[in-house]
Amino acid sequence: MIGPVLYLHGFASSSSSTKGGYFAARLREHGIALRCPDFNEPDFATMTMTRMLEHLRGELDRGEPAVLIGSSLGGTLAILAAARLADRIERLVLLAPAVMFGRPDQHLVPPERVEEWRRAGELSFFHYADGRERPLNYAFYEDSLQYDAAGSSFAQPAIVFQGTRDRTVEPRTVIEFSERRPNVTLSLLDDDHQLMASLPAIWNGMAQFLGLAAA
Repeated sequence: MIGPVLYLHGFASSSSSTKGGYFAARLREHGIALRCPDFNEPDFATMTMTRMLEHLRGELDRGEPAVLIGSSLGGTLAILAAARLADRIERLVLLAPAVMFGRPDQHLVPPERVEEWRRAGELSFFHYADGRERPLNYAFYEDSLQYDAAGSSFAQPAIVFQGTRDRTVEPRTVIEFSERRPNVTLSLLDDDHQLMASLPAIWNGMAQFLGLAAA
């Protein structure tokens, strides 16, 4: 039997994401409750990767080693946590993980907007959970530069699902990340960043990876 399973949502998403709901329903069929922490709390404007890691650390303190399902920035968070909190994490499922995150030349916004962000102290991003623009402090960008998901080393088994038509996370970066790690299995899908059309295929691969019979 696998341990607790946590879904880590992506940037400007929430614990009520469509993908999280889909996997929660599938896991429920196997008697497994999916926990979905909300990394927007207490406020999206003050979110940083450091705060997200601390939030996740608190979640992982609650019991036996967990399985992390991380989507996009949530995938980045899962990788960083696996490297730092190895004894609390059993395995990883990564959906279009933003492994390039934190590199100055490959971030959420182009360099000219980073300068605008720095001068203004905040920048607005469309928040998919709220359906509107919400400001995010420049501290998010500054904090992110201390983390390197692409260079992180972890030993837990991991499976990665990556869309070949992804315009948010460059597929090449995910392919390179996966090929350098013998503990990582890569599944390329004919899909975009959201991977919505591939959810049944992802579930089948995930169920096999977790030792569950695909429903």
